Amino acid sequence: MEQEEHRPAEQSREAGDQRSPFDRFVESAHLKVSRPAFFVSCVAIVVLWLVSLPLWPDPKAWQVAIHTVTSVITLLLLALLENAGRRSEEAAQEKLNVIARGPGGADGVARGRGPQAARRGEGATRRGQPGGTPLTGALRPPDL
Repeated sequence: MEQEEHRPAEQSREAGDQRSPFDRFVESAHLKVSRPAFFVSCVAIVVLWLVSLPLWPDPKAWQVAIHTVTSVITLLLLALLENAGRRSEEAAQEKLNVIARGPGGADGVARGRGPQAARRGEGATRRGQPGGTPLTGALRPPDL
C-alpha cells in the first residue's frame, strides 16, 4: 500500500497563487536572470556598445551611455534579487520550523525529551551505532 506524502507547498500551489503581482514579478525576473540567456544578452549589449564607438560624436558620451544603462540595470536587479533572496531564506526557515515541529523532529526535542536530553545523546542515532550521539553517529564517552 502506497503512503501519500504531505507536501504543503504543492497543495498551496494547487489551491491558487496567493502571491502579490510584485512577488510573481520578482520570481519571474529571478528565474530569467539566473539563466545563461541573460548572461549572453549582457555580453551582446557590451559588444554592441564597443563596436558603436565610431557612431558617437564624443567618446565621453559613449562612455556615459554604457555607464547609465549598466547602473540602472544593476540597481533594479539588486533590488529584485535581494527580495528574492529574502523570500527564499524565509521559505527555508519555515521548512526547518516544520521539520522541528514534526514527529521525530531534530535531536529528539519534538519527541518530548527536551534539549538537555538531546545534548546528552538520548536522541536519534545512526543505524548500527547504538552508542552514537544524535545525528552524528560519533561515540560518546561512557557515563561514569
